[in-house]
Amino acid sequence: MKTYIDQLGNQHTFETTPTRIVSLVPSQTELLFDLGLEDNIVGITKFCVHPYHLKSTKKSIGGTKKVHLEKIRLLNPDIIIANKEENTLEIVEELRQICPVWVTNIITIEDNLQMISDFGQLFNKRTEAQKWIDKTNFGLADFQQFIKDKDVKKVAYFIWANPYMVAGGDNFINELLKLNKFQNIYDNNPKYEGRYPEIIIQKMQIQGDPELILLSSEPFPFKDEHAFELGRHTHHATTVFVDGEMFSWYGSRLVKAFDYFKKLHLRIGDQILH
Repeated sequence: MKTYIDQLGNQHTFETTPTRIVSLVPSQTELLFDLGLEDNIVGITKFCVHPYHLKSTKKSIGGTKKVHLEKIRLLNPDIIIANKEENTLEIVEELRQICPVWVTNIITIEDNLQMISDFGQLFNKRTEAQKWIDKTNFGLADFQQFIKDKDVKKVAYFIWANPYMVAGGDNFINELLKLNKFQNIYDNNPKYEGRYPEIIIQKMQIQGDPELILLSSEPFPFKDEHAFELGRHTHHATTVFVDGEMFSWYGSRLVKAFDYFKKLHLRIGDQILH
């Protein structure tokens, strides 16, 4: 019997290492795969698109906010991997009737490293987990060296249109914005509460006037007309389309994100010059 504690402080006891895994979060599915657990993954969401071939080899059990309980039950899982932000408390409590539900809570890079370590312990993949922790720490140190002399820029990071919504504080996106020396004008903004507040774009200039408007590729497909509309409500902001996976996916994806961020800063520099 082994006992482990997840990132919400829930205690889980297993007689043997869990071998049948249902994953409810795309970035965590990718991490499980990268830890060498492909054969143990039995169920994923329709949004679990990396690696792509899992869509055809694993059972789809719905989305992150609405799961098919009976499909999950029939998969006979030993453990379900969820996340505090992605999955509702109601879903987690229903799924606990089937088997233990391990809930992650990722806001900082340290939280991310803890999750990788936890999965290494939980699934007896300690060596693989340590490799990804080392890669992450190496990439982080390298990127911090790259970014250290860059100026801080005020930004607004948009995730949705109609209504317009942005990344506020207390979330992983905001942590990665800070890492990039992007000062989020909606972080701890008293006018807008919550992790992903709905905002009034007409007030953007008086509530922070960002130098950069970042339009995420997910979950909303922003187009040029959105960039134009948003730009009209700032003084002289540069609008940049960014890869939402690089800013919002945790797990092993962060290793790729560091190189992406370097290229992004070079691209932003070119856009500002021209």
